[in-house]
Order: sequence, then structure tokens, then C-alpha cells
Amino acid sequence: MESIELQKRIESRFPGSAWQPQESSGVGTLVAERSAIVEVLRFLRDDPDLAFDFLMDLFGVDYLEMEATERFAVIYQLYSMKHGHRLRVKAFIPETSPAIDSVAEIYPAANWAERETYDQYGIRFNGHPDLRRILNPDDFTGHPLRKDFPVEGIGYRDQFEKITRTRAQ
Repeated sequence: MESIELQKRIESRFPGSAWQPQESSGVGTLVAERSAIVEVLRFLRDDPDLAFDFLMDLFGVDYLEMEATERFAVIYQLYSMKHGHRLRVKAFIPETSPAIDSVAEIYPAANWAERETYDQYGIRFNGHPDLRRILNPDDFTGHPLRKDFPVEGIGYRDQFEKITRTRAQ
């Protein structure tokens, strides 16, 4: 399916969606409403003419001090094994309410990626079956991939014993 046909089919089903200019890679980006992300992704997966059955990646983005609709976004990289086409779906998330519905039921591979995005950016995934930290310890404070997280950390490393190496003689 040509990208123009793909665009028209999705726009007819989700008139509130928008498209960002296609990148040199040829991958289109659909900007979906946060409240409709489950419905959009289920449609993209289940429609036989689209068949985006493979979630290649899911990650967060922090647009702090960049000109964007909202501070955060969750990006879904999709691929159709049947048709061989790719699509990027982006949903903007406000800083005041950093949450979006989980798509782990639609794409089981989203489970760990949503946990990682939650851990690193603080974006909650409503309805996630096991939303807890995956990379940082449970008692870690903050979200290290947010642009306002201090580069030098927040003192967490200070509680570890300092080890100094001596040269072997």
C-alpha cells in the first residue's frame, strides 16, 4: 500500500490524527491523540490491508525547551510482516499528566518497553499489568532520561563506598 493510500485510510478512520512530513527513510509519522492510542494501534494491527503486526520499538521522548505540542511523547515503531511497510506513531503527553494507556494487550512486546519508558521518563501506562521500575532500583528517585535530571545525578552514588586502586609494585 502506498504511503498516500495508507494516510487516507487512517485519516478516514481517525479524523483527529495528523501527519508529520515523511523523513528521508520513507517512514511516515502518524500523530495520534493520546486518548485514542489503544484504538488506533488495534486498528493498525487488525486491519488486513495494514496489518502492522510487529511492534519494533516503543520509547519516550522529552521535548523540554523544544518547540513541541507537549513536553513528552511516546513513539511506537510499527512494521507489517505481511506487507513490508513501516509506520511511526507518536502520541504527545502533557507534563501535568504524564500518562497514556498501555498497549501491552495489543503488542505483548510493549510490556518491557513501557516499563523502561516509565522508569526513565516517569510516563505512566494506565492498565499495564506490572508497571514497576526495570532498570533503576525501586528506591531510586527521579527519572534519569528527563532533560531536567541533573547530569551529575542526585547524590545516589554518594552512598556507595569509594574504592581506590593502588598500583601493583
